Amino acid sequence: FLDILKNNYIYSCDFNMITDNYRQKGLRKKLVAELVSKGIKDEMVLEAILKVPRHAFLDKAFEDWSYKDQAFPIDCEQTISQPYTVAFQSSLLKISKGEKVLEIGLGSGYQACVLFEMGAKVYSIERHKYLHDKTAERLKHLGYLGIRTFYGDGFLGLPRFAPFDKILITAACPHLPTALLSQLKPGGLMVLPLETGHGVQTMIRVHKDTNENITKEDFGHFKFVPMLKGTV
Repeated sequence: FLDILKNNYIYSCDFNMITDNYRQKGLRKKLVAELVSKGIKDEMVLEAILKVPRHAFLDKAFEDWSYKDQAFPIDCEQTISQPYTVAFQSSLLKISKGEKVLEIGLGSGYQACVLFEMGAKVYSIERHKYLHDKTAERLKHLGYLGIRTFYGDGFLGLPRFAPFDKILITAACPHLPTALLSQLKPGGLMVLPLETGHGVQTMIRVHKDTNENITKEDFGHFKFVPMLKGTV
């Protein structure tokens, strides 16, 4: 972990569009140290969070909130997830470089950038047209041209680009979406918060074996906005 903090990173984004000063880089180092203290051990995840300028995903007026380990409201009544949650879900995916990852819920784009910095080929769907277009423009300005974004219904996935090595759902899902399971490659993993009643969601990792049998693992309770059908 100390080696991660000592390294001088070459960013994959073009920071001419935003300010990324020593203070902000220092706050990212503190955030990474906090995540380590909370049990995040995956060095690929920690390196990615150290690289991605989270302040670029919030309006400038809220910049001071960027490196707090808290969720924060964004457009369309959505949220940018708590950094710990982003790190936790990313760790559960066990990303290998070059894997195709489908993200359901583009949101601010922060999670997609973390996955991209981990070496994933990221495909991300957003059901809110305004949020999709704004985030797609942000990613372009940041230089994350390799992240492919789509406006559409997350429950339907992206059958045209399937199968995917990994699938990440970043909203509370009422059930395991059969369309998404069918787009998961045999041997692949899906991570999602699954509704278990009374507003409580359980983080689930789903494994599809080579015979397409499904097994589930439970990783505790989290809180997400609901996953909804259709587009707006």
